[in-house]
Amino acid sequence: MARIGIFFGTDTGNTRKIAKQIKRKFDDDTMAKPLNVNRATVEDFMSYDFLILGTPTLGEGELPGLASEAQEESWLEFLPQLEDQDFSGKTIALYGLGDQITYPTEFVNGIFHLHEFFTERGATCIGNFPTEGFGHEFSMAEVDGEFLGLALDLDNESALTDERLAKWLDLIAADMGLPALAA
Repeated sequence: MARIGIFFGTDTGNTRKIAKQIKRKFDDDTMAKPLNVNRATVEDFMSYDFLILGTPTLGEGELPGLASEAQEESWLEFLPQLEDQDFSGKTIALYGLGDQITYPTEFVNGIFHLHEFFTERGATCIGNFPTEGFGHEFSMAEVDGEFLGLALDLDNESALTDERLAKWLDLIAADMGLPALAA
């Protein structure tokens, strides 16, 4: 079995696209095939000590799910299944997608919501990413000049995605036992 699980919630498919992009950088022994949380079980999720979790931010800074007008069930429906789980000893890296121009005061708030949920249950979250170069006004996911995970804006800065993703994967590599990526 792979050592790292990668799970995502999505609405338009962009978060899935990033999950697949991450997976392509690693072999099957290192990282499992990405799995949408609307198809995941608690057992799938809990079988990994290392997790990479992705989410878009919808509406007024919400996680995706039916209540936030996503097209399918997602994080809002899956997280309640995990409420009683103990994440002590698990290491989690988060990435989030947002639109800093259209939603400058809710940019990647989904990262914050996942970070809060999992750290309250004992997880260690890694992979804070610098806010330098972003044009948002406010984000709940910003603490001391860093996002609580990788922030991506595919709507306005898609040309920066590969560079930001490579930088983030290098940041989390040692904590997850990942090999360094070739430059």
